[in-house]
Amino acid sequence: MESDSPNSPKRSLTETIFVVFLRVVAIACLWFGLQYWSMLVGYSHAGLGRFDLLSLPWRVAAAGLAVVFPVAALGLWLGGSWGPVIWVLAAGGQILMFGLWTEIFGRNPLAIVLHSVVALVYLAFRLALWLESRHKQESVTVDLL
Repeated sequence: MESDSPNSPKRSLTETIFVVFLRVVAIACLWFGLQYWSMLVGYSHAGLGRFDLLSLPWRVAAAGLAVVFPVAALGLWLGGSWGPVIWVLAAGGQILMFGLWTEIFGRNPLAIVLHSVVALVYLAFRLALWLESRHKQESVTVDLL
């Protein structure tokens, strides 16, 4: 029975840590999404963040991020190639909100720093995985003679 089973390659340590990293970011994205939903339905901020009480820019941003963050969480958790893309949209939205349009949304330097750190760690992992796959390709040779 064992010889009939497909052989799946074992993940390297870098790949395993990368999957754990993506899942931690997915949990954080789900948390952000839940925070936006709790604000919009009046559960948090003493009900002052309800959708009907928000200004138009906050309505657009909060409603959009309440949807995008959980979708990004799903994509990151499943390891889909679209997960990081959706996360970039959500994180980029928050960075623009709290970094560029501070007169409308206020300041939140912690969100900007955390999203930037996550992006840098993600890029470092992608570079490490690319170098690892390149090293594996160089080590495999085919001798035809």
